[in-house]
Amino acid sequence: MASVDDCRQALQDLADRLDRHVEAQGRIDLDRTLACRVTDLDTAFHGRLEGGRLLGLSDGDDPKAKIALSIGSDDLLALVHGKLDIMSAVASRRVSVKANPFDLMKLRKLL
Repeated sequence: MASVDDCRQALQDLADRLDRHVEAQGRIDLDRTLACRVTDLDTAFHGRLEGGRLLGLSDGDDPKAKIALSIGSDDLLALVHGKLDIMSAVASRRVSVKANPFDLMKLRKLL
């Protein structure tokens, strides 16, 4: 099981990767609040996706987030580091995503 710090760092790595993607490919029309709930650690993180960037990453949950992921710590690290495909993870119920279907398609491009 990964630690809370490992999960925080993985999300920061994701934010950095999204910044590079936006610089290379341009903005993505996705401006939503985001919550990532790490189920096996009983912790959460939240931030905001703006133009394809992950901004304001903080500890704690956002119960009103427009996009909410529930995921185990090891699966979070695998997802962020490209070892787990988001769609297969959702299909196998390793990841639960609460989002508008159109947002989910856009999110898939980012992950």
